[in-house]
Amino acid sequence: MLRHGRLNRVTIVEDHALFAEALELALSLQGLEVRRVDTEAEGLTQNRLLTEVLRSQPGVVLLDLQLGPGLSAVPLIRPLSQVGVAVVVVTGSVDRSGWGESLFNGARTVLPKSTPLSTILATIRLIGEGRRVLTREDRERLVDDFHRHRIEEEDRRARLATLTTREREILAELMDGRHVREIAQAYVVSEATVRTQVKSILSKLGVSSQLAAVGLALRGSRDTTPARREG
Repeated sequence: MLRHGRLNRVTIVEDHALFAEALELALSLQGLEVRRVDTEAEGLTQNRLLTEVLRSQPGVVLLDLQLGPGLSAVPLIRPLSQVGVAVVVVTGSVDRSGWGESLFNGARTVLPKSTPLSTILATIRLIGEGRRVLTREDRERLVDDFHRHRIEEEDRRARLATLTTREREILAELMDGRHVREIAQAYVVSEATVRTQVKSILSKLGVSSQLAAVGLALRGSRDTTPARREG
């Protein structure tokens, strides 16, 4: 339940200026007190962004998940929720595991950007009335998707971590679309040597083809992405 007097106070955190301006205007015309946080400010960090949001003392925050390079909105959800702010994610992302992560961290619901304004307004009103805005079944299903994705990601990272430095370099070459002959020439080794290394990569990753190995690596997290050979 929102604190008394805060229901009409809505803060928008969105890096798509046109969408944010349209949403701000539409909500303002409905009598809501709307503030938009500048996500393009120079040197903006997640901590500064959180401070700016809290400074507006919102009852509801409409939060986009994708705020541009190097700035994720997900870490904002839990601290906002913990101080009684109702976070409604409004996003263009169709990643169900990302939706589930938002809900797991305390978001009340997740709405696509294609959601009609009337639905957004209804969501804000239901929150103010202390009513559920997402069925328990849908919430549990999305959170399960998030947990499943996290387990799969941890498994991919563990498999990638078993590769030697040279195997990671070879995998990076495969990711760049190079053939065994090209890789052998670049490393001044025989094609047989490269094929042996590729075979070891496939075995350690538990896949049966170079294409599958590349796919697994591309789905891996940043810190496990195979490093490119220098020089």
